Amino acid sequence: MRQISVFLLHLLVILFLQSLSYAALEKERTLAMIKPDGIRGNFTNQIKRVILQSGFVIVHEMMFQLDVRNVTLFYSEHSEKSFFPNLVEYMTSGPVLVMVIEKTNAIADWRALIGPTDAGKAKVSHPNSNKEVAPINFISECNEAENRETSGNSCVEWSKSIRAMCGSNSERNCVHGSDSPQSAAREISFFFGEISPGIIKHDEL
Repeated sequence: MRQISVFLLHLLVILFLQSLSYAALEKERTLAMIKPDGIRGNFTNQIKRVILQSGFVIVHEMMFQLDVRNVTLFYSEHSEKSFFPNLVEYMTSGPVLVMVIEKTNAIADWRALIGPTDAGKAKVSHPNSNKEVAPINFISECNEAENRETSGNSCVEWSKSIRAMCGSNSERNCVHGSDSPQSAAREISFFFGEISPGIIKHDEL
C-alpha cells in the first residue's frame, strides 16, 4: 500500500511539472503598432522583418487612420496631461499599422525589442535590444531593394532597438507595445473586435 502511495505521489509531481512546462510554452499575443512617423519614414517593412526574425508570428494586421475620438479613447488615461494635444496631433497626422503578434512571452519580448518609451533614452540605454531578443545577423539579410525602400536606412543600423532607430522622443517614438496581458487584450479588442468594458490603461505611449 505504501509503495502505491509513493508511486501516486511521484506521478502527481511529474504531472505538475509537466503542466508548468506546458504553461511556460503557451503562446501569448500582444498589440504592436507602427505609428505615423514609422510609416512616413519607410520603416514599416524593416520593422516587420525584425518582428518575424525575432520569432513572432503576425496573426492580424491592418492599416488605420485614427481620428481625434480614436486617440482620445485609446489614450484616455493621458487626456488630462499637458502633452495630450500634441499626442493627438501626432497620432492623427498619418496612418498607423496595427498588428497582433504572437510568440511565447510575446509582451515582454516585444517591449524589450522596441526599447524604452523615450526614444532619446533608448538610443543611449537600449541601443542593441534587437540583438538581445534575436541574435541575427541583420546585415546579411539586406539587399539593395530594401536599402532603396528605406531611403538609405541600411540594415546595419537595425542592430539597435526599434525606438533607438526610428523614434525621436517620448511622444514621437515610432512604435507601441502593450505593457501587460490586460492591456494587450483590451488594445487588441479596440482595433480588431468589440471594446471590452473599462478604460484601456497603459503606461506606454
